[in-house]
Amino acid sequence: MERAAAVCQNGDMSAEDNPSPETSPSETIATLRIELIDSDPPIWREVEVPTAITLRQLHTVVQAAMEWEDAHLWEFTIGREPIGASRAARLTLQDLLRPRVTRLLYTYDMGDCWEHQLTLTRPRPADPALAYPRYSAGENPAPPEDCGGILGFYAQLEALAEPNHPDHEDAKEWFGDFDPNHFDEQPVKDRLARIANRRRKAPAKRKSR
Repeated sequence: MERAAAVCQNGDMSAEDNPSPETSPSETIATLRIELIDSDPPIWREVEVPTAITLRQLHTVVQAAMEWEDAHLWEFTIGREPIGASRAARLTLQDLLRPRVTRLLYTYDMGDCWEHQLTLTRPRPADPALAYPRYSAGENPAPPEDCGGILGFYAQLEALAEPNHPDHEDAKEWFGDFDPNHFDEQPVKDRLARIANRRRKAPAKRKSR
């Protein structure tokens, strides 16, 4: 399964990915803004990312930032061109960067069809004292997995908020302790920090061989 279908449909599990590019004191980073399309209020994250990472590694960063479980197919789209997992492993952000703003679409789960607008801005030298990717900001928790896409998510939130709604008990059981009004940044920071630590350790491992 190299790439997902252009039209969202049921998909299977994608391959697990562990980013591990070289780390350099002079590497370049950019600000990545991730926005879940059609979310209201907006569900978004900002992460500082190395431009040397591949799109496959960017997939892992988005999964961490949105707290997805990497349990479904995924795909990038640049303009009208879809990019699946195989090609995503060969393309870096640096290959795609434009002078000011670079935009691409990331779709996760071809059944629920979670679409994310990714915007890259401000390419600049990294701080050698910091590890990347690095969480900057965000608002609102991402939806639970497998809840029916953006329309299903809001329909279930409506049922959850209304005790007399015929689907209230089902929504309550499915969502568990999910609180749409509370976003805890710490798990996102922790997940991104683990990716950053793997990047830092990778060059040392290669040198010791």
